[in-house]
Amino acid sequence: MAEITAALVKELREKTGAGMMDCKKALTESAGELEVAVDWLRKKGLAAAAKRAGRIAAEGLVGVAVNGTAGAVVEVNSETDFVARNEAFQGFVVAVAELALVGDGEIESLKQAVVPGSGRAVADEVTHLVATIGEHINVRRIARLSVSQGVVASYIHSALIPGAGKIGVLVALESAASPDLLLELGRQIAMHIAAARPDALRIADVDSAALDRERNILSEQARASGKPEAIIDKMVEGRLRKYYEEVVLLEQIYVVDGESKVQAVIDKAAKQAGTPITATGFVRFALGEGIEKEQQDFAAEVAAQLGH
Repeated sequence: MAEITAALVKELREKTGAGMMDCKKALTESAGELEVAVDWLRKKGLAAAAKRAGRIAAEGLVGVAVNGTAGAVVEVNSETDFVARNEAFQGFVVAVAELALVGDGEIESLKQAVVPGSGRAVADEVTHLVATIGEHINVRRIARLSVSQGVVASYIHSALIPGAGKIGVLVALESAASPDLLLELGRQIAMHIAAARPDALRIADVDSAALDRERNILSEQARASGKPEAIIDKMVEGRLRKYYEEVVLLEQIYVVDGESKVQAVIDKAAKQAGTPITATGFVRFALGEGIEKEQQDFAAEVAAQLGH
């Protein structure tokens, strides 16, 4: 019997995509013979993950978990929306969000965390789900917010189940105000973020490269009007203020009332509470954003299956 080394387990994992514990068991059952172990895994349906790993996974769910002064949001992708309605998949997303809440905010650490009730690490649970459900699944990203005093509030848009849906938002509010007041304010702002899609919290947080690009575009547009340079500078600054109102959360017009800036809404709540309230951060995850979805030619796909 060949020695079952860590290197052999690693090789089998890379070859099949199966979980570490499943690979160890397969090698034990096959007396350390790699190809026999591959066959053992295939017969058990545990080597399916490797075949599916190349497929585009842009559906799935965004999961959110909050607890007082901390909150976490995760995106777990699947190939089809059908899987997002699978109870096992939904339970996994909620569990991953809860693990992210108590973690360090790093995705690699999250993948090593043990899923309650399964005894498997998140990465191995993904492999198990792939074999069970039959689709490529991917824990794509994670974000975590916390405050020393105050709340992290949340909002889920198009929720399929409590804690998971198509868009997940977190808002961190630092304050000594009543948690109930802060949670209500935070939820309203989170709903605004879901709709308005800001890029930055404050003007100082706007990406410098994006700002330079916008300034150059506005300058060229202003010069095309034939106005003097002194007037052009004022035109550019005026248009930049409009740009900030589009991309900066605290400068945006609050969608709830359609007239106040978000910062003014926070200031009003702070006055009501009798203590300062500061928005220190936000996160907005929309399912599948930034993933290039595969465009399928149905006729070509049928022809290929028929061997034409």
